Amino acid sequence: MNGAETLVHTLADSGIEICFGNPGTSEMHFVAALDREPRMRGVLCLFEGVVAGAADGYARMAGKPAATLLHLGPGFANAIAFLHNARKAGQGIVNIVGDHATSHSQYAQAPLTSDIMAICGGVSDWLHQSKSASEVAADGARAVQAARRGQIATLVLPANCAWEEAKTPAPALPPIAPGAVASATVEKIAAALKSGKRSLLLLRGCCLERAGLQAAGRIAAATGARIAHDYFTPRITRGAGMPAIERIPYFSEQIVESMAGLEQIVLVGAPPPVTFFAYPDKPSWVTPKGCDLLTLAAPEDDGTAVLIALADALDARAPGNIVQLVRPDMPANGALTSDAMGAIIAALMPEDVIWSDDSLTAGPGLQKHLVCAPRHDAIFLTGGAIGDAKPMAMGAAIACPGRKVIAVTGDGAAMYSLPTLWSMAREKLDVVTIVCANRSYNILNIELGRVGAINPGPKTLSMLDLHNPVLDFVKIAQGHGVNAMRAETTDQFATLFAEAMRTPGPHLIEAVL
Repeated sequence: MNGAETLVHTLADSGIEICFGNPGTSEMHFVAALDREPRMRGVLCLFEGVVAGAADGYARMAGKPAATLLHLGPGFANAIAFLHNARKAGQGIVNIVGDHATSHSQYAQAPLTSDIMAICGGVSDWLHQSKSASEVAADGARAVQAARRGQIATLVLPANCAWEEAKTPAPALPPIAPGAVASATVEKIAAALKSGKRSLLLLRGCCLERAGLQAAGRIAAATGARIAHDYFTPRITRGAGMPAIERIPYFSEQIVESMAGLEQIVLVGAPPPVTFFAYPDKPSWVTPKGCDLLTLAAPEDDGTAVLIALADALDARAPGNIVQLVRPDMPANGALTSDAMGAIIAALMPEDVIWSDDSLTAGPGLQKHLVCAPRHDAIFLTGGAIGDAKPMAMGAAIACPGRKVIAVTGDGAAMYSLPTLWSMAREKLDVVTIVCANRSYNILNIELGRVGAINPGPKTLSMLDLHNPVLDFVKIAQGHGVNAMRAETTDQFATLFAEAMRTPGPHLIEAVL
């Protein structure tokens, strides 16, 4: 066996089933090794950003990491934006990055020679470069172990370490169990919540799935505490039958208003809230003055288990405020708006879909209706690097075959990851992509005034405008092999969305707002 074969076998032994890749010359032995490992399959992506975003979406929905295959330092650099999102979301990924053979890396003039460790280091929690073929498999096992802890684990694989002879695969390493929260901490938080102080539980991570949210709902019912998640939370199960939960607003003044009067915030796998950006004369730190910050569970702890323990300690039995299903009436025909789209989607979507979202200005209109829609999982743009909705949806569809996936993005964001459409078509994924086409970087038109950039001239406004020429997402999608149509009215959108819900396979709706 060569080094690449021992690595692929070790990855499979460690539970890695999918490798999203955009390989080059340095990775050919790894690609060939995939042929000889039936437990693991490769998924071709035409751009490294798609590779990273798909691995992120897969991890969020599968609850375990995928591998990526990237080509030297520049290939990894192309993936950094969406690896940043995955890192902010705490989603583990195993990056295999091919590099020049060690005998070749001395030649700085070779076109792809780079400071690869520096390039990878910016978004990698675990980073290692294999030194010999005999070490590759064990290095891979350690990378998987790190990724299973929610880390971005990057293994740089020199080409000769892949092609040279190695002995055998390395054994898989046991996963590191989530941290256990001390009973004294649970008792302390229980006492704090029984004190009568105005309280908020801020949740993030796996505790926002069904079991954790149900425990949080019990706690809220017993103590009067509010429960909330941050605006761009990595994943949440929500909708009918789930406990009602607040979403921390996007803009700083809205966050301040929503948190006014709180006396204590209990953090469950979540950091203290701060604003997305700094603004003149507005606070970045939004915890009210005098409000205590109490940590029940750190991100690496088992937030679900500790919420259940806290609910039991409080003898909290009532389920709390459970969301009731609301199927909105279909809006009257007219010009399409995000509010009308949200009503149509909530009226027609089936239960158990996966919602992948990096919509910005269209988001509030959509979300207003989805909170009472049929139960579904939602994944969001956690790190703020736009364009991730389509790749995350692709990864989610591969992680959860049989579930309908809806990706909602803006027209500006959609351009960042267009090659995802080709991979969706190639893999025949059941993903409906909705492009909210307002022909503008509209969020920046809003932010222009908020940051104090007054009296913008035509050059400034032109930098935020997506006319001249207008993007034609129908033709773009069809050119990638995806069925696509355009909607400009509510009736058109309702017809197209209903058809996409009935028909398996990839679809795109360009929703002109």
